[in-house]
Amino acid sequence: MHDLRVTLVQHELAWENPKDNRAQFTATLARNNPQTDLILLPEMFTTGFSMNALANAEAPGGPTQVWMRAIARDYDCAVAGSVAIEDRGAVYNRLLFVTPDTVQSYDKRHLFRMAGEHKRYAAGDQRVVLSWRDWRIKPEVCYDLRFPVFSRNREDYDLLFYVANWPAPRAHHWRVLLQARAIENLAAVVGVNRIGSDANGLEYRGDSMAIDARGEVLTDLGDRDGIATVSFSGAELLRYRESFPTHLDADAFRLTNPDPSDKGADE
Repeated sequence: MHDLRVTLVQHELAWENPKDNRAQFTATLARNNPQTDLILLPEMFTTGFSMNALANAEAPGGPTQVWMRAIARDYDCAVAGSVAIEDRGAVYNRLLFVTPDTVQSYDKRHLFRMAGEHKRYAAGDQRVVLSWRDWRIKPEVCYDLRFPVFSRNREDYDLLFYVANWPAPRAHHWRVLLQARAIENLAAVVGVNRIGSDANGLEYRGDSMAIDARGEVLTDLGDRDGIATVSFSGAELLRYRESFPTHLDADAFRLTNPDPSDKGADE
């Protein structure tokens, strides 16, 4: 199992301005020229966490996906972040995982009802695990972090990552839960958040982090605008799982889809 280099990009976002946001990320990547396998951008990185779903939604294969494909090819890596996408008559908070040759996606399952997200977006109903450069990767989005059953490692992933717009008043929850997900799942975990404020007056302090399977923080961007690349050791991850195999004593469970009559339902 090879090492995997992951780049975290933490910025303030221009409200509902995809062109400016894409330009900002392009410039940051050009200045830093990361040597990486995976670039992670925040949740709704082209607009901020807007409930103007239809007004902001792109079609599948739209300009942001085209831009992500160009970035993936320029840096010979995968790039991931979520975007409002209108598909099959509904709008999804859709995470796109784009490589130089492929596009895969995950639709956010747990919609943040406290902001009315479950009224504006359709919930995903699929658990997604991707394969990239010898690593099995599970993508999730923001509020998904609060639901450990959905995040449970079934011995089928090595890296779990979250892209988010997670407000500053609950920053403590963000930091603690990211570490918990790493420890309980014997997996590398990365969380990428935004900074600054949005049009709703919400403040964001970032705290984008990369964490190893022991729960040790390898990089922490704090509240600053910036970018960081961390290398996860595949050999070390396998050694740790062999030396401390808690997964062998895990409880069996069955994950069911939410009630379709309640788009904001959790498990």
